[in-house]
Amino acid sequence: MWILHFLPDAVILWFCNVLLLVGVVLTAAGLFAHRIPLVWQYQLPFKILGIALLVLGVYFRGGYAVEAEWRERVAEVEAKLAVAEQKSVDANAKIDTAAKEKIRIIRGQTQIVRQYIDREVVKYDTKFLPGGQCEIPQEFIQAHNKSAERTK
Repeated sequence: MWILHFLPDAVILWFCNVLLLVGVVLTAAGLFAHRIPLVWQYQLPFKILGIALLVLGVYFRGGYAVEAEWRERVAEVEAKLAVAEQKSVDANAKIDTAAKEKIRIIRGQTQIVRQYIDREVVKYDTKFLPGGQCEIPQEFIQAHNKSAERTK
């Protein structure tokens, strides 16, 4: 039956039909051979060969029908797969767009926080305490931490 996969459909159908036709002819000849002189002695081989060819023809025809059914199923699944792949590409494009938009928003917010830090550092950078230490306000630390969290 594996050879059915490699042969064209027309050849398979032609072969099955020829087997069936020859099987029917030989079986009929075997059944009516006793009425024809000189052929009556071949009655049993005609019946055996005819029935064997009929069985082979029906077997190959059934195998071809199953093969054709599986080919249809494969084509159906391939069509569904193509639709699913297209939907996947569309969904990936939407996700990609959404991710890029979120990254743009986060980078914009981070940039705003960094500008705020730069602006606030100038205010506090000039005030030195006795002993060479600089006072860092709690707002600056919170803004710096927010900036670091958003860039991860």
